[in-house]
Amino acid sequence: MPHLQISNSQDESQSQCSYYHLPITHNCILTIKHKNSYISSLAIGGKLLYTGSSDREIQMLKRDNLRYEFDHENLNKSMIITGKGAVKSLVVSADKIYSAHQDHKIRVWKVDENDAQQKKLTQLATLPTFSDRALTSLTPKNHVHFTRHKKSTWVHHNDTVSALAVSRDSLVLYSVSWDRTLKIWRTTDFKCLESVANAHDDAINAIALSSHGDVYTGSTDKKIKIWRKLKSPKGEKHTLIATLKKHRSGINALALSTDENVLYSGASDRLIIVWGKSDDDDGMVVVCTLKGHVKSILCLSVVSDLLCSGSADETIRIWKGIEKCYFCLAVLEGHSGPVKCLTSETDHLSLSDASASYIIYSGGLDYDVKVWQISIPL
Repeated sequence: MPHLQISNSQDESQSQCSYYHLPITHNCILTIKHKNSYISSLAIGGKLLYTGSSDREIQMLKRDNLRYEFDHENLNKSMIITGKGAVKSLVVSADKIYSAHQDHKIRVWKVDENDAQQKKLTQLATLPTFSDRALTSLTPKNHVHFTRHKKSTWVHHNDTVSALAVSRDSLVLYSVSWDRTLKIWRTTDFKCLESVANAHDDAINAIALSSHGDVYTGSTDKKIKIWRKLKSPKGEKHTLIATLKKHRSGINALALSTDENVLYSGASDRLIIVWGKSDDDDGMVVVCTLKGHVKSILCLSVVSDLLCSGSADETIRIWKGIEKCYFCLAVLEGHSGPVKCLTSETDHLSLSDASASYIIYSGGLDYDVKVWQISIPL
């Protein structure tokens, strides 16, 4: 199938939406300070918040405690240290946690429920597994060049693993890397099923996954690519079906709306682009461009009908879309360094007929994890 080259030619003024501040309330209810490392990844799983840091730490925090325990030194924490370099991405699926690392590896963990006082992580595997490495190394055709003079087997990532995503049925794990590859893994035995070499022209920084299997990747090459699993003479393989071009610098973050009809992309050009489905089922077009941050967009998170964005300008912005126009509802200030990662959830403990409440977790290069509560009138 020929893939689409999509470059929206709208006038910039037509694609920029205005800002309107609703009378919402927001406050930082807790700051957790890390002593020697910045926060590089966050994920929610069960009753826990998982944090990954630049010094190899993965930490588990009970989310209930984060609402009421203001002495962060007494929070019930569990911590492990593994690999080399930063923990770049964390995803939680069913009873497993997957972590992406700067040492080119992916690690798989299981939460140990045996300790009633404090949950622990037990490592199940490191990807690629030993069996994958051994089997592929025996056949010369499985060795590929990752630089002009260096070879590796196709199951290996050969640079930082930058982002992960898991299918809704928890059976498939997707990984992207600064080595420009997209890899697909089976979660039952952790076997690498497929590797898309040279998926981009530069480092891949972000991935988003739809429930029906479309994969979105964002790269330093300024492009977003959409991949779909299609039948071919060699079996089912992920095929490029569309390339989205609009950003003027590298893409750092991607997120899908709750209904998956909208894709959000954040880049170093300080813009968030809102992409909507085009008349062609395979493509997407620019709906609008969100301006407000004054430095690079580093992370995005979607909760309900809200988009949260974190930036190198040390702020978090909350956006809401009404039809095809988006409004900035609030700017959260408090970090003293770039906001590197975000995750968010509906605040079920503060349900009200008069307002909707949300909890946003942010991690920054200032070594802080902050917990924010947002309340929006209905």
